[in-house]
Amino acid sequence: MDKIKNLSLKKTILLYLCVSLICSFLLSALVGGIASEVQQQIWWKYVDQEQYIQAEAGENSNYTVRIPRPSASRMSRWDHQVSELCDFLETYSVLLISLAGSGGAVFLFYRNKLKPPIEELGRASKMIGENNLDFQVDYTNKDEMGQLCQEFERMRRQLVLNNQKLWRTIEEEKALRSAVSHDLRSPLSVLKGYLEMLEEFRKAGILDQEKEGKMLEASRKQVQRMDQFVDMMAKLNSLEQRVLKAGPVIAKELEQEIRQAFTALGRDKQLDFHISENTGDFLGDREVILEVAENLLSNACRYAEKVIEIDLSVTSRELKIRVKDDGEGFQEDKEELTKAFYQQNIKDSLKHTGLGMYISRLYCEKHGGSLLLENDQAGGAVVTAIFRKLSH
Repeated sequence: MDKIKNLSLKKTILLYLCVSLICSFLLSALVGGIASEVQQQIWWKYVDQEQYIQAEAGENSNYTVRIPRPSASRMSRWDHQVSELCDFLETYSVLLISLAGSGGAVFLFYRNKLKPPIEELGRASKMIGENNLDFQVDYTNKDEMGQLCQEFERMRRQLVLNNQKLWRTIEEEKALRSAVSHDLRSPLSVLKGYLEMLEEFRKAGILDQEKEGKMLEASRKQVQRMDQFVDMMAKLNSLEQRVLKAGPVIAKELEQEIRQAFTALGRDKQLDFHISENTGDFLGDREVILEVAENLLSNACRYAEKVIEIDLSVTSRELKIRVKDDGEGFQEDKEELTKAFYQQNIKDSLKHTGLGMYISRLYCEKHGGSLLLENDQAGGAVVTAIFRKLSH
């Protein structure tokens, strides 16, 4: 039964038509035979039966005896009508029954192969039109309509992901506006205060070189802070628009570069590096992968007490970098940590702008993967960056 359910539409309609035609021919032969027999019985009443029996007794290979058709005037009205009906059935039963069988085959084909997926797709389209994506396209046949339903379900899942990304983008834009308001207004307020103090000191005639130098130095730091924030905003914009470049990524070469980065970042820490799997050349953006690894390593160096463990897994389809430290682990909401400008934990950022983990997550997602944060049962934080293979 499953084989028939999973037949293609073309094969299914051909099967239905063939079965219906075979049944139609058999049924029409039966109907024709019955009609002929009934007609013979009617005609038998209007012949000289003794003469017919004598003629039939002398029947041989040279001639056969058939009951002759009586004239309409000799037959009763009822017998004449029945005889005409039998003629009609003998002549047109094949055509009529074949047409009826073909119509039945088309009806069954529509009811069994077309109606269920069409109704399912109609239901799904209506729910999407109502902005409701909390459903599944449930049609399991593996024919063309089943493939169409699978594509529709894939489209629905993609819409869900797009909505989630859109919602995340809206949340990050809110965070951006908040960060702009805070990180620009604060130094501007400080600068405004220093200018007012300078003006008051100048009017009072108590401004000396030492006070002036301290205020100018403090003002310069506030300007640097604003300049740094503007640079990070420009970097964030370039990150989101960056186009990935596919190229071969070799596990040993990546290990060497990560070790070099650790030499500069974690001089007082111990690095335990493992390559747990190396079964093929991975195709990805090497610079992006290395930048994520450096971000995670830098974050681990700030948290770790003594030891940082890195596990690298490379296959032809996927690359994983797992970074574990022996610190206290994540104390904050793990989803919040990967948002832009997250400031609850100042160590989890690049130069305290709240972009470190966000950049790592953004790069992983652009690479078709994800960034996973968890706490190890033995203690410490574990961050796993997953990258999917890029196409050329």
